[in-house]
Amino acid sequence: MLPNDPQFQDLLLTYSQETNPTVRRQLEDMIWQAYGTENTVLVLDMFGFSLLTRKYGIVHYLSMIRRMQLTVEPIITGHGGTVVKFEADNCFAVLPNPLAAVRAAITIQHALHASNLLTSDELDVHVSIGIDYGKILIVNNEDMFGDAVNRACKMGEDIGVADEVLITKEAMDLIPAEAAIEGKPVEVNIGGMNVAAYSIVFRTGSAEEEQG
Repeated sequence: MLPNDPQFQDLLLTYSQETNPTVRRQLEDMIWQAYGTENTVLVLDMFGFSLLTRKYGIVHYLSMIRRMQLTVEPIITGHGGTVVKFEADNCFAVLPNPLAAVRAAITIQHALHASNLLTSDELDVHVSIGIDYGKILIVNNEDMFGDAVNRACKMGEDIGVADEVLITKEAMDLIPAEAAIEGKPVEVNIGGMNVAAYSIVFRTGSAEEEQG
């Protein structure tokens, strides 16, 4: 569903009905000028929806989603970012730069790990997170579109495993070396194309279990 923004919807409709290539380019430029930005995208997905819902019921899983939301949003904002939307058991956010996004992602994983120590196993929240950087459209701060969104979403929702943070090589290359962010090189398939990426290495818990 497209965002409820009449200007955005009208521009898209006009673009789709325009046959003159020059005018279509002008309309596309108008859309990018009004809604475009270069930004870091973070997409988070919770694990276990189908299994937990079948086993314990939808109320059980919705309570876990609420815990995730209350944990994630202050961490995103604390790293200078904005939650664009929560959708089902996903979080879509933008942050100032890839370093802020990775630090927020690691903090989220730490916070959820700590929270899980206080709950029974069936209430533990585990997430995967995808991060990318690029030119995107943000409409009314309620939805976002673009290749960086698609790639972060694919990594966070479909490719990453529980407690993992994946970031594209393009975004990783924007992180200063002195930040000492460590990643394990991986190759992911997104839309039929192989994309170079990294699985961020971090540690959680008293046992100092290595992630990534």
